[in-house]
This record gives sequence, structure tokens and C-alpha cells, in this order.
Amino acid sequence: MINIQVIGTKKCKDTQKAERFLKDRSIPFHFADLKERGISVGELTKIASGRDPEDLVNTKSEVYKKKNFIYMDYNPLEEILENPELLITPIIRSGNKVIIGYDQNALKELISE
Repeated sequence: MINIQVIGTKKCKDTQKAERFLKDRSIPFHFADLKERGISVGELTKIASGRDPEDLVNTKSEVYKKKNFIYMDYNPLEEILENPELLITPIIRSGNKVIIGYDQNALKELISE
């Protein structure tokens, strides 16, 4: 049986879509709310592994706009640890596989393994 973790926020529409996708297929998952508990260094390291950390940053988020990151040089991982709302959500993890953002095809592939 696969162990799936959905990381996001309760108000995020894409996170809600991912949860609905899993619930509709009776796939159990654990939801982790970024607003309640943030993200740990270890979790972020696993998520970022093999990716450009810039690809994890939601350039449409309020925090990104408010802090004017578009005009700054910054370390994405440090900023995400301080401001978890910068992450693109949902982040769906199962073992070593990580899906960033809502991707129905990737989810179908994940649950069919």
C-alpha cells in the first residue's frame, strides 16, 4: 500500500483538487498544513532534491509580491523555510517521489504503481 502525504494549505484550490482526487479513489493520505506547522529543513531538502529550488517558489503568492522577491537576489530554500507560503502547493510525496503542484496525470501514475 502506498503512503501519500499532501502538503499545502486548506484554502489552496489546487490542494483541494488533489485531496478530492485521492478521496474520490478511496486513496488514504496524510494532510500537512503549511500554515499550521510550516516545513522542516529535512522535508524541504527531500522535496528540493534533484530540482532547481527556484522551481519551488510560487511567484504568484502574496508573500512573493509583498516582499518584492522579483527584484531581489535571494536563497529560495532559506526564504521558503522562513515563509512556507512561498511554496507551490500542493506538494504530494510518496516514498522518494514528489509531485509539485496539481498534476492529475502524475497523480494517476503515482497511485497506479
